[in-house]
Amino acid sequence: MDDFLARITIDPNICHGKPTIRGLRYPVENMLELLASGMTMEELLEDYPDLEKEDFLACLNYASKLLHVKSIHRIAS
Repeated sequence: MDDFLARITIDPNICHGKPTIRGLRYPVENMLELLASGMTMEELLEDYPDLEKEDFLACLNYASKLLHVKSIHRIAS
């Protein structure tokens, strides 16, 4: 699974330094939002032919790794 994480890149010159897929201008955040909205990987692969199934799996893996924190605190609103 860590091989998937190699597909996620952070470059301050691309998408304001947000994590993207393979240095392309596809922010991980956007791909996760599309998956969360109910789009299937097959639909995404049709819409983004320069991406691969492994790219979307890498996004999910990246999000999963971000949630491995010791504690989560509510931010005062």
